[in-house]
Amino acid sequence: MSEFITLGGEGRSRIEIKQSKFIGHCKRIGSSEEAEAFIREERALYPDARHCCYAWVTGGDMRLQKTSDDGEPSGTAGMPLLSLLDKNGISFVVVSVTRYFGGILLGKGGLVRAYTEAGLEALKSGLPTSIEIGSRFSALMGYGDYDGFVRKAASSGWIVENVIFEGDVRAEVLVPSGQEEDFSVYCLSITRGRNAPELLGKAEMPGKEVSLFD
Repeated sequence: MSEFITLGGEGRSRIEIKQSKFIGHCKRIGSSEEAEAFIREERALYPDARHCCYAWVTGGDMRLQKTSDDGEPSGTAGMPLLSLLDKNGISFVVVSVTRYFGGILLGKGGLVRAYTEAGLEALKSGLPTSIEIGSRFSALMGYGDYDGFVRKAASSGWIVENVIFEGDVRAEVLVPSGQEEDFSVYCLSITRGRNAPELLGKAEMPGKEVSLFD
């Protein structure tokens, strides 16, 4: 998985339909355990609410997902929330909608629309973000090479971080997927073949906000 959509922050929503209040909340998660902990916290936050419905999705090779209607008619809450995640290609996110029943029945269609609206508004406020997986390198170079290196990085989309000026200059650099070889060749070139960059592992590049649809 070289790219995925997730959330840049926590999102919230609050809507009222026929006296029922729907409170949406969502955030990025890293595992099913984090998702389940989030749901426990939501239920503790609204202990007198009638329903706390949710959906969550992890990602990667071990993609997992789960939904709950929490007492609402089957398919009217958890599945609409999961559909929002699936249709928008969202991973590593949990979204919940807590309902305070207002005494007026909404019917199955009304419930689906209400949970979808509350979930969508929460997800939108959570800053949906497209994340690209790149590589993190450690590069070593001389002081005289550094300014040119920074200009090359800026024009190539490489992100320079954690620069240390000692006997030489050492920097950590985020490199987009597919540019690893070009980066290595450039580092060898400016150091006259003395210093090959060290691959530290995979890393997330700065994200780009995306729009969602219901």
